[in-house]
This record gives sequence, C-alpha cells and structure tokens, in this order.
Amino acid sequence: MKLAPHLHRLGNDIVACYLVDTAEGITLIDAGLPGHWRDLQRELRSLGKSVDDIRGLVLTHGDSDHIGFAERLRSAHGVPVFVHAADAVRTRTGEKPKVAAGPMRLGPTLGFFSYSVRKNGLRPRYVGEVTEIGDGDVLDLPGSPVIVGMPGHSPGSVAVHIPLADAVFVGDALTTRHVLTGREGPQPAPFTDDPAEALDSLDRIGGLPASWVLPGHGAPWRTSPARVGEEVRSASAGTHG
Repeated sequence: MKLAPHLHRLGNDIVACYLVDTAEGITLIDAGLPGHWRDLQRELRSLGKSVDDIRGLVLTHGDSDHIGFAERLRSAHGVPVFVHAADAVRTRTGEKPKVAAGPMRLGPTLGFFSYSVRKNGLRPRYVGEVTEIGDGDVLDLPGSPVIVGMPGHSPGSVAVHIPLADAVFVGDALTTRHVLTGREGPQPAPFTDDPAEALDSLDRIGGLPASWVLPGHGAPWRTSPARVGEEVRSASAGTHG
C-alpha cells in the first residue's frame, strides 16, 4: 500500500512494516510476521522490483512480530539485518523478560491472535546474524536512515528517520491501535519492558522534521513528531486516570 512518494506499508493496522523505495534501491523497516513475505512480494511486483533491489532491513526492535521474514531475507537473499546492539540477543534467540500485558478485551485479543496464526506468527524464525547499530548512526542504505535510540519498549528499541520518505518509523515506541483492547489513537504500546522509560523516550524524536509517524501496530499517523510525546502521555494519563 503506497502512503506517499517512496513510502509503502505492508500488512495492516494489526501488524505493519514498511518499504522505502529509492533510485538507489529499497530499505525495509521491520519485517512483520513470517506470512508478510507474500505482502512483500506483491508490493515489489507493483513497483516493478524484486528482492534483489532490497539493500537492507532495519529493525525497530527484536520482538517476534517485527522480525517475521527477516531471516528468510538474510539467509536466502543475503540482505543484511540491522538492529540496536541492546536487542541483538532478543533478535537472535527470542530471549526477553516477562512483562505484564495490561488491559485487554476478548474480541481484539482474539483478532490479534488469529491474524498472527494466519501469518504464521506462532513459529517465529529468529535471525542467525545481525549487524549491530546504535543511537545516532546514519546507515549506508537507500534513504540514509538515521537511528534514534528510544529505549523503553525494549532496551534496544529505536526510531528510524528517513528524510526522503518524510517519515519516522517508531516500531512499538507507541501504537495507534492497541492490539489487545482495540482502542484507536496514539497511546502507549502493550508488552513494554519499561513503560515510564518508553514515555520519556518519545521526546527524543520531537525535533525531527517529518510528516509521518509510523508505528508497527495501528494506522499511519500524519503529525509532527514534536506533538507525539504530549499526545501519547495524555492518552496514558487518561487510561490510568
């Protein structure tokens, strides 16, 4: 699904990942669930491109619903997978702390579970080899992605700023549709390691020039990154008030 020049979304409001198409090739942000491989192929065909045009995959963090087809892309096609050093072990092994899921409603939770089943998400394939990145790195990939550390959801959560796409990809630093309650609008994401740290990290994207703030779950958000921290904190206060 084309959002804007250079900018495409794979998946839907339940689980999404992104494709940035440039004259120098393609950069992917996150890899959704394993079944999103078909979505990727379909989007590439619509662009007249193939997997051979993909230069790299940047992960916003290492959770299983973001690494979906990453290992297939790496092992079968030689595409490097980039992840923050603090999430490298999580990406390669799935090891992560147990965290409280928080509020949930039966319908949306079952919807998330059934979509994951359809997209083969219950049997994650971890990534055999990753390239570790850090806060402030500018990657030598199409669009020159800038890495912004946003610890909280996980220790190695990052935002990825691609000026060419006029977008900041935030992974699970926030959500615009809660996968367990179905509540829509900008808000904290569930399954977060350190919720307070995640809220503090939102200010780290505040100065970035972009028109799109793109989460891993929920609708694309047309807004200024400068507004993100206040709006998500307001939603958080409303939830707990």
